[in-house]
Amino acid sequence: MYLSESDKQKIIEICKRNDVSYCAVFGSFARGEATDKSDIDLLVRFSKRIGLFDFVGIGQNLEEVLKRKVDLATEDCLSPYIRENVLQDLQVIYEERELSPVASYS
Repeated sequence: MYLSESDKQKIIEICKRNDVSYCAVFGSFARGEATDKSDIDLLVRFSKRIGLFDFVGIGQNLEEVLKRKVDLATEDCLSPYIRENVLQDLQVIYEERELSPVASYS
């Protein structure tokens, strides 16, 4: 089982509201091996520094909306023992893109 498009949209909405600049799924949902009991593993980056309570709150918000356990991780907290496997699994869900300046015409 993979993440549904509906679930991806829910994740994107939460990312946009919470200064998440990058979000990718890894683990069983990235590999299509998820079951009804699988949690959703997400690797996130933030556009600005956030506190622990905000980080935990984002995870809880995702769990409420997706109705499934969610494990949030940042690159800094990845164990060196699983880092390569996580990076190989990554399927990007959301990536904030900066718009390049538009030239004005006179």
